Amino acid sequence: MSKVSVVTDSCASIPEPLLQKLQIHTVAYYIHRQGEALRDLVDVQRGEFLRWLASAATLPTTACPGPGDYLEVYKSLIKRGFEQIVSIHMTSRGSGAYQSAKTAQSMIAQQFPAVRLEVVDTLNVSLCQGWIAIEAARAALGGVSLDEILAKIQRMIPVTQMIQTADTLRYLYMGGRIGMAKRLLGTLLNVKPLIGMKDGVIQALGQARSRMGAYREMAEYVAGLVGTNKVKIAYVHAGAIQDVERLKSVIEAKLNIAESFIAELSPALSVHTGPGTVGVCFYPVE
Repeated sequence: MSKVSVVTDSCASIPEPLLQKLQIHTVAYYIHRQGEALRDLVDVQRGEFLRWLASAATLPTTACPGPGDYLEVYKSLIKRGFEQIVSIHMTSRGSGAYQSAKTAQSMIAQQFPAVRLEVVDTLNVSLCQGWIAIEAARAALGGVSLDEILAKIQRMIPVTQMIQTADTLRYLYMGGRIGMAKRLLGTLLNVKPLIGMKDGVIQALGQARSRMGAYREMAEYVAGLVGTNKVKIAYVHAGAIQDVERLKSVIEAKLNIAESFIAELSPALSVHTGPGTVGVCFYPVE
């Protein structure tokens, strides 16, 4: 058994087969919809939620896990014999999950002083957060020490990036997650905004006149950052598998791919991106 256990949350959007293979433990975000509280990817799944969201008159709200949610998972791992845990979270500038986990960390320190629990703010989201959890889990299963895993995570944080596009910024705006991309709100309906994240905040990266134009811009953006280096890349979408496959074909014609896969965003993230979103989360291989 690995000496280090890896915990993240549902918004990392890691495909279920990878979660199982790498023994990554997830904590569910919450979606509050018409008086009911749904646990992300537990009480509600991607397809059914997106079908509802596309015609929803008002958006549901989302909430991060509370300290008790994290504490429950940490204690279950300790009971299984783990004394070293790394807990990996989306940007603290867009969610309270990191602070919830830090509160749970303090509780663990009081109740289980022999356990070492490290809580990480990735300053990112989606499969950028997911890549960090994936590589941490691979290292843990390979017998790498917790200190070495933490060092790897710190190297990945500044170079793991995303770029995505959607038909509208309505969902990000209504969900209060628009950040530095507000200036794109006034664009015409036929303009596809490109957004990313810098220092933990959503930012505008440009715009294109069509979907294929956006895909070409995204490919140029990624290629400009990684150059001739090999890259690990996740193609992410919200109910747009055909679109994300087109994006994949455009990007892979330009890049030296070390590893890639397609993943669908979790419902809690789809609340803010909206149906039809496609993008990439990537980092250059060391």
